[in-house]
Amino acid sequence: MNTSRVAQHVLGLGAVLLPFAVAAALRPPAASAADHIDGPSAQIDPAADISDVFAWMSPDATRLNLVADVFYSAGPTAAFSPAVQFAFHIESGAEYGAVSDEALVLCQFYDVNRIECWAGDEYVTGDPSDPAGIVSASGRMRVFAGMRDDPFFMEFDGFNETVAMVVAAAPSLTFVDGCPTLDSETQGALVAQLQSNSDGAPASDSFEGSNVLALVVQLDPALVNVNGPLLAVWASTHANPSFVGAP
Repeated sequence: MNTSRVAQHVLGLGAVLLPFAVAAALRPPAASAADHIDGPSAQIDPAADISDVFAWMSPDATRLNLVADVFYSAGPTAAFSPAVQFAFHIESGAEYGAVSDEALVLCQFYDVNRIECWAGDEYVTGDPSDPAGIVSASGRMRVFAGMRDDPFFMEFDGFNETVAMVVAAAPSLTFVDGCPTLDSETQGALVAQLQSNSDGAPASDSFEGSNVLALVVQLDPALVNVNGPLLAVWASTHANPSFVGAP
């Protein structure tokens, strides 16, 4: 199964909007929030392959919004799998860099049209395909799941060209903690390349028109902020232990 981790990103409960979709070029895969166009092993099980993770607070800070997208380039027959369990991992703390004690939001389908989700003792179940979502008895958790336009914008050819430029220059670069130190001219050239395609034309969205399967959970942050108002969020997929076909 696939894991997509959002490393060192902290969400303040007083924030207006803090999305976590980040293209982390030249960083280890475990530190990326976006993970499109995987290798063959991940594509074998696209319903478990996370492409993006998003987390942000509502404007009044009364709701935490969590999104995990799977099934990159989903076709019309793409569907969530009852064999997959989804987990949002949420650590909390009182200050930046000092989060701990992970809380979990777990979701799993017991058929392709029905889901169940937990956040501690909070529980919701039903058909999540209504855009308004399904709501727990207390109203503290809401869940939607369905096909949506891929929200991630990326000029893929331009990105690959930028990576090639860095790889070519690597022998002459100085690295600090795994990151290259660049002069202003080189920085400018790389930024310009990221803003255009491989031929120098303005960047376009390589994922325009592509769909993903989106799992969206909105909940009262008090369900997960056990150690303080700052939250660190990542997501993972696993084999569903209650799936009848599981080994």
